[in-house]
Amino acid sequence: MRYPQRRGRLSVPGRKVRLATAAMLVATAVAACGGGQDGSAPKAPATIPELTKDPLTLSFIWFDWPPAHALEAFANAEYTKQRPNVTIKVNTVPNANWHDAMFTQFAAHKTDFDIPILDSQHIGEAVTNGNILDITDFVKKNIDVKAYNPYLLAAYGQFPQAETGKRDENASLYGLPLLGDTWTMIYRKDLIGDKPPQTWDEMISVAEKCQADNPGVSGLAFHQANGSDAAAVTYNTVNGVYGGNLWDSKKRKIEGVLNDAAGQQAMDVLVNKMKPLTAKGSGNWFIDEVNAAVAQGKACIAFNWIAASGGLLDPKQSTLGATREQILEKLGFATLPSQKTNLVPLGGMGMHVSAYSPEAKQAEALNFMKWFEQADIQKKWAAAGGVPSRTDALESPEFLNAQPFNQVYTDSVPRMRDMWNVPEYARLVDIENTNVNAALNGAKTPKDALDDIAKEQQAVLNASNRKGGGGL
Repeated sequence: MRYPQRRGRLSVPGRKVRLATAAMLVATAVAACGGGQDGSAPKAPATIPELTKDPLTLSFIWFDWPPAHALEAFANAEYTKQRPNVTIKVNTVPNANWHDAMFTQFAAHKTDFDIPILDSQHIGEAVTNGNILDITDFVKKNIDVKAYNPYLLAAYGQFPQAETGKRDENASLYGLPLLGDTWTMIYRKDLIGDKPPQTWDEMISVAEKCQADNPGVSGLAFHQANGSDAAAVTYNTVNGVYGGNLWDSKKRKIEGVLNDAAGQQAMDVLVNKMKPLTAKGSGNWFIDEVNAAVAQGKACIAFNWIAASGGLLDPKQSTLGATREQILEKLGFATLPSQKTNLVPLGGMGMHVSAYSPEAKQAEALNFMKWFEQADIQKKWAAAGGVPSRTDALESPEFLNAQPFNQVYTDSVPRMRDMWNVPEYARLVDIENTNVNAALNGAKTPKDALDDIAKEQQAVLNASNRKGGGGL
């Protein structure tokens, strides 16, 4: 998923060189420890081994954003009540470096972290290289899987992935949910009214009128950047609501699926109807820039990740009011409008156990995961600002009353659609980001951009010689 703390982006050529280097390192060192490239991830024990009584630091790796700091503070305040000899450290890197910071160490078969926090699409790469533990037996013995929406368990831990909204109970699990997320529609109640638009076409019409009626305020603000998965998620979202598909996962077919009539319509809507309603110079906006436009009163309607929206209610960061209450008189948060479908993007991440962590730390990591997934802890995590995945926590007052956009997440869970949960993800998303960003900035026509995405992504899948896929 999806969240930058730094502006700028990792260049595509540089990223490909690093990925290729990492792949060579894995190939030459594959027999050293951990698993291989055939999906042979080492298995975690079903029963948590005896925990050390010695001082121990349990290290996570994530990118630098508020939930990372919230997790460290929450875990050190709550987990240490049970394990006073343990210190939790959440190491952070800029979002643009997040993937490579983990997978470079994975390739070397030596990590300075014990719990990597992976985007849902990173799981396939980690599993096929044997970088993380297979925790299937551990989950069966220690986790109440019936307490979760099955798709959330699948999205944040299962490989191979199932169809969207379905979990294969016979498939292996390699992680558990840490933080859920999706987009929310943020709208100016004082400019467009209390009732949010219900369809995507209506949303565009309302944004167009609002922009015309309020000089200096853009109708829309959304992610367009050629970095992380910014522009790709934006197109994929529009693709979904207009009835498109990213691929045929069973046949591993993209060309002719992504760029069919529905896909072309979605790209046309994005480039020719939505883009003209954005601010000048917004062609490389991502989360921070969208939030800034909302906070400065410069956007009628905006789209952003829920977990990144808390700062919008901070009077120190906003020109919309001197108090949280005053800001909320002007800002509304809603689920995304529907059109031909009601699909929304799945964000969030899961937590996993490094195959190269010492045994004592692997045992502590499993114990932490068991502790974290308890109902009462999930509710406390929700109250602390986290987005839980247990159904009882999602429906709890602790979560629903914590933020005005939390109900949006709970209502959105049944509507979620993810991207490609395959080892080739990093290359696929780079292709899509580059071309969608080019279309949004006038460097390519919508049709040429989409056709190029389909052709280049298909070539990546064809070159891998894998069978089957999943995630959609």
